[in-house]
Amino acid sequence: MWYSIISGLGLGLLGSFHCIGMCGPIALSLPIYGKDKAEKLLLIVLYNLGRAVSYALLGAIFGYLGNQFFLFGYQQAFSITIGVVMISVLIIQKFAPQSVTIFDKPFAKVKMLLSRLLTSSKNTFSYFFIGVANGLLPCGLVYLAIGAAMATGSVYSGAALMFMFGLGTFPLMISLMIFGRFVSLKLRNKMRQLIPFFIIFTALVFILRGMNLGIPYLSPQLQSTDTIQAIKCHP
Repeated sequence: MWYSIISGLGLGLLGSFHCIGMCGPIALSLPIYGKDKAEKLLLIVLYNLGRAVSYALLGAIFGYLGNQFFLFGYQQAFSITIGVVMISVLIIQKFAPQSVTIFDKPFAKVKMLLSRLLTSSKNTFSYFFIGVANGLLPCGLVYLAIGAAMATGSVYSGAALMFMFGLGTFPLMISLMIFGRFVSLKLRNKMRQLIPFFIIFTALVFILRGMNLGIPYLSPQLQSTDTIQAIKCHP
């Protein structure tokens, strides 16, 4: 699970500069200003915790789906495929950076729910649910993290990866909500340039894991399904 925690946290830390552009406007529109410091901090933490919990639920779901491929003995091919897809997405974004609108209709209800929560947030815990709804909105970086969660082939590892992804965005997002737009555009652009390198690194790890090279932790030797069945039949 260590690679899930490191991958998720690293992607979240670097991706938080992307989050400023995507989720920043929503975060800055929360009705938290004018409240005392303690209450303001509590509401900010609840909102961001809601996002992390939402990501963790997605990670658990897609980790379970990935596990189904593993049960049929496709873990190696699936891990390699996820790595290739992650790199392919980067290439597509490089040459076709326009946003994809195919997900607009399926997520229309989520956007309506988020808008309703933003305009009617009257109690403390409503900020948590605003974060949960925000975590379900379409985002290219979240899709990449979901792909990594699927490649873990585990409900727990998938949830851990996505939760750590959410936690990784905490420092910058919380600082943004407390201090406003304090990060210069130049610094944001420089940090965004590091994101593709980290994604490529993560993708290569998944490809290596699928290659079954017998390298401890990085590319461990996986037992075939035939071997596993033989062990079960002959204890």
